[in-house]
Amino acid sequence: MKYKILLTGNNKMIINEFFTYMDFSFECLSTSDRYDDIISHVKYVRPDALVYCLYGENPDDLKRFVNVENKIAEERIPIIIVGDPDECTQFEKIAPAMNVTIFRKPITSQKLEENIVKLLKEKRPKAEQEQRSVRVAESVLKTDDVMRVAEELLAQIAKETEKEKKEQAEAARRKHILVVDDDSSVLKLLKGYLAERYDVATAISGKIALKFLEAKKTDMVLLDYEMPNENGAEVLAKIRENPNTANLPVVFLTGVTERKKIMEVLAMKPQGYLTKPIDMEKLSSTIKGVLR
Repeated sequence: MKYKILLTGNNKMIINEFFTYMDFSFECLSTSDRYDDIISHVKYVRPDALVYCLYGENPDDLKRFVNVENKIAEERIPIIIVGDPDECTQFEKIAPAMNVTIFRKPITSQKLEENIVKLLKEKRPKAEQEQRSVRVAESVLKTDDVMRVAEELLAQIAKETEKEKKEQAEAARRKHILVVDDDSSVLKLLKGYLAERYDVATAISGKIALKFLEAKKTDMVLLDYEMPNENGAEVLAKIRENPNTANLPVVFLTGVTERKKIMEVLAMKPQGYLTKPIDMEKLSSTIKGVLR
């Protein structure tokens, strides 16, 4: 007999292990970590267990998940947590009173499967399984309801699949950087250094940079703070005024070292600033941090 398992959480690797390596024991279905989605799937799928696969959830996500227990407890569905030791410990601290079973990685797929099957056999003995089958048979949905529920679930799965495809495509795309500086030697240096990992465009003035942003898109701007005619502060102000570029990350490149002037630079609220001469390792880590 296969057990129905409802999977949620950010850890796609563990979720894939359930679908790929544990299909002998489990009939798997995944859902988002939104409360309404989980409750809807529980209502219509009636799983034997809900498995939360942890990976990088922030404390607010985990606190919201605690609300799921009250609803699922009515259905007598066990909640299983799977993740690395640190994330499982964080979950225990946030939800110490929550009635869950926790499996910490590293644990093989086979061992995890055996432990969950053992848990479900203990939680739902044969007599209870038979009673559950009777209840399900007595509450068979009408044909129209079945079709509606199936369409809703398929639409949700298609939506999540499309979202994952877009995220994967975005992650695979080379990021674009616009470098703005009135010194052509700086432009040449930065473009040569960054071109191996990023698509790079250069502008020798703020006016040219703004013209570029009217017609094309970029993922971030490296902007010289001190330029003739239109300085970096004025260019950034215009970038923020334009709805199409208001949220564009900007990092200042500046030779300013006086505390007062540095405070003026930071008052513009850029995503970062780097002093000249530029430390290339610091430049690389700053770009990675901003683009992440």
